[in-house]
This record gives sequence, structure tokens and C-alpha cells, in this order.
Amino acid sequence: MTVDATDRRILECLQKDGRLQNIDLARKIGLSPSPCLRRVRQLEESGVIERYVALVNPVKVGMGLTLYVRVWLTGQDTDTVDHFISEVNALPQVVECYLMAGDCDFLLRIVTSDLDEYRNFQIRHLTRIRGVQSVKTEISLQQIKRTTELKLR
Repeated sequence: MTVDATDRRILECLQKDGRLQNIDLARKIGLSPSPCLRRVRQLEESGVIERYVALVNPVKVGMGLTLYVRVWLTGQDTDTVDHFISEVNALPQVVECYLMAGDCDFLLRIVTSDLDEYRNFQIRHLTRIRGVQSVKTEISLQQIKRTTELKLR
């Protein structure tokens, strides 16, 4: 699917407010409601819009500690990598996971309530995954920017 200027305006509006009613969205982008809804449906069906979510403030729900963890595996063979991915996908503390090129094999973003909870998670889960050779943890001192919006050209 090719995303045109009207689609980009729709996406910009929905990234700011995913609960925006179709009639309000149509008014903001200068379309009538029916063509606007049709475009939104096309964006959803094509996978450009993956899903709609509520963004939760982690501090307000007692999950105020964000950590970045670099993981090195014993090997980069398919079985080791696939096993690690499968195990990490089952761990709710891991909110993002990236396969990396460079120094480490994976980069994880982990959210917990405090350092004690993270340490227990690390000991009981993360380092027990078959194939994990070592982990290095970076602690975030302050969140400077947090956004889910993509700048669309």
C-alpha cells in the first residue's frame, strides 16, 4: 500500500489520539466521514496501523524503573537465537527486545518496580535461559523523551 499525503495526515492525527471519532478525524483532515473511514480501514487492513493501545504511565502503576540490558549468547546459531526469542517473548518484564548487530546479541528494555525486583528477575529468569552467556545492565536515571509518534514525511 502506498501512503499518500491524506493517509499521513490521518496517521498523524491518530498517533496523537487513537480514540478520535471518525467524524472528528474527517473534519481535521478535510474529508467527509465515509471516505475517511474507508482510508482508516485500508490503513488497518494493510498493517500500516498495527493496533490501538492505551499508553500507561509506568510510575503511576508502580513500575517506575526502566533498565536496558545487553545480552550475549553462547552462539548465534538458529536454535540458540530462536530459543532465546521464544523465552523472552514469555517474560512480561521485557517490553522491547532487539536482535543487534555489533557488540551484543540482543538489547532488552525491561520495566520493573525497583532494583530488587529486577535482580530477582535477572537471577530467576533472564540468566537461566539456555544459551545466555552474559548480561550487562544499564540503569536509566531519568526519562528525557518518550514518544510513540513517528514523524511522517
